[in-house]
Amino acid sequence: MKQSFKLSLSIATAGFLAASVVPAQALADDTITWRVQSHWPSASSSYEDSLVTLKEKLYERTDGRLELDLYEAGSLFGHDEIFSAVRRNVVQMGTISPAYEMDRISTAGIAFGLPGAFQETWEAVYFFKQMGFEDMIREEAAEYDVAYRTEKIYATEMVLKEPVESLEEFEGLNIRSSGTLQRFLTESGAAASMIPGEELYSSLQTGVVDGAHWGAVQGALSMALYEVAPYHVRPPLNIGGIDAYVISQEALDDLPDDIRHTVEETIENQFWRRTNEYIYLEEVALTRAKEEHGVEVIELPEEVHEAMLAAGQKMWEEAAEESDKAAEAVAMMEELLRDLGHLE
Repeated sequence: MKQSFKLSLSIATAGFLAASVVPAQALADDTITWRVQSHWPSASSSYEDSLVTLKEKLYERTDGRLELDLYEAGSLFGHDEIFSAVRRNVVQMGTISPAYEMDRISTAGIAFGLPGAFQETWEAVYFFKQMGFEDMIREEAAEYDVAYRTEKIYATEMVLKEPVESLEEFEGLNIRSSGTLQRFLTESGAAASMIPGEELYSSLQTGVVDGAHWGAVQGALSMALYEVAPYHVRPPLNIGGIDAYVISQEALDDLPDDIRHTVEETIENQFWRRTNEYIYLEEVALTRAKEEHGVEVIELPEEVHEAMLAAGQKMWEEAAEESDKAAEAVAMMEELLRDLGHLE
């Protein structure tokens, strides 16, 4: 199964909205325009490779009848306001990390990726698509009139300004993180805090934080993080559906049937394309990062790994306690990991 599967592999105030956001409208009789607020800065590789590509494909496949009006991170709303803006159809679509919605969606932390679970990308893909986890988080988002679609599956890997030689040194680090990984790194001993993507480079440069994760190699390279943090840590912190599209169900339902079908099909196709493409581009980006920035791939000391293992197991238990649905999802994940020989 493993080998064959690899092959297929506070919304802003009303005054602000009135002044800053023009209602969605058709620019012409045959053109529908959706505003799309992203959590990715335009410098992020996913902004161009995922969001701009999706815009172009939808425009082409609908013969210009659907136009995405893109806004980079922070343009209209903060990263933690996008879901609510989409829910209210103030913007028709957004990109988020499920890490931002853990207080609202009980399975969001599992979607983001529990630490120490999957060892390869295809395993997480199987969990989401074949075992049905994707349907579980979609059901929860649907309760808010939001259509949730995983954007891609990939690993999260950390960059550091300096290598770590001991648990004591690790416990002295300040690390930019988010979601379950923020809690995971804190439980492992480091001080982890959330910093928006648009502030990440300056925070590393000025020493506000000693390390960070923004995707993996491509994310770090596109955000220029290696200029100030040239040590890339492997193995991954986690593997999951770390980015997602959220769409106003009202806006989706208002589309003509053929356009709605095209939107759904294009996003699903892009999931597979971007997941597979990302694996390849990670290695291309790492080669470039080594040549251009002298990046060194390092591992954390064994005593740090042991602290992370203990913290990870605690995170699994906490995730299962979020709801009956979350408990079902964790049990399903553990079943897969046992089948693969990762758990006894």
